[in-house]
Amino acid sequence: MEIIVAENCGLCYGVKRALNIAKRTRRRESGDVSTLGDLIHNPQVIADLESLGIRSADGPDGLSPGGTVILRSHGVSPQVYALLKRKKIKVVDATCPIVRKIQELVQAQAAGNQEIVIVGSKEHPETRGLIGYSRGKGVVIENEKQAGSLPVRKRRAVIAQSTQDLYLFEKVVAALVGRTSELKVYNTICLSTQTRQKSTSELAARVDTLFIVGGKSSSNTTKLFQISKRILPNTHFIENAAQITPRMLRGAEKIGISGGASTPPEAIEEAVRKIQESFAENFDEEKSVQCPR
Repeated sequence: MEIIVAENCGLCYGVKRALNIAKRTRRRESGDVSTLGDLIHNPQVIADLESLGIRSADGPDGLSPGGTVILRSHGVSPQVYALLKRKKIKVVDATCPIVRKIQELVQAQAAGNQEIVIVGSKEHPETRGLIGYSRGKGVVIENEKQAGSLPVRKRRAVIAQSTQDLYLFEKVVAALVGRTSELKVYNTICLSTQTRQKSTSELAARVDTLFIVGGKSSSNTTKLFQISKRILPNTHFIENAAQITPRMLRGAEKIGISGGASTPPEAIEEAVRKIQESFAENFDEEKSVQCPR
């Protein structure tokens, strides 16, 4: 049995940056420190932040007056910035620089007389923030079918949530081409996301079983699972190593592991150990290939 960890997996630059900002803020501030929503979509990391005294508030109403709020890497809308300013809450902005550039692009496109199609998940915080920059001209599309039902327009711009599936984005663009006279296409899927998707898809074609490790509420991790599942039906989405069972491993000679941009390296390492231990107890000896850092 061989364990192969995806060459590109785990925490991305934007998430690492947000975590570092949060920890520095906690050391610097003596009062209440909160994040506006979960800093990243990973339950293990959120539990670690809570142990440091950084709590997660569901919305502005849950923030303490006079406290400090950390804006997560997904970004927020201009309306949220304005609300926090009125409430006199100190803001530490950990918005990913890539997301910030997409916000600026949406804002620039909103200055023109055109519809802005955002390919993403309607309930994802990044997408909600982008809609706030669209000045009422944005519409969120989650799949090709929804794109095909849009009315014919003379002009449109289409962008992607930074963690979108490139395959899905291309399908939506193809559907919009026939319904738009002048279509401006901006592939705003971040390079880190595209690299992870490519690495995971290549790994799925090489192994018998593949585990995607990460939070179930993580958009980019979910996309990795969907991509792998298209190639390898025997793909499992787990939040932690404890969910790996001998039944999942039975008959597999090559096992792959990948994780999303919000998956800490420790979670990947734990999955490797769990598979090794399971094979030692239930199957043959194994060897492993560690994920490069």
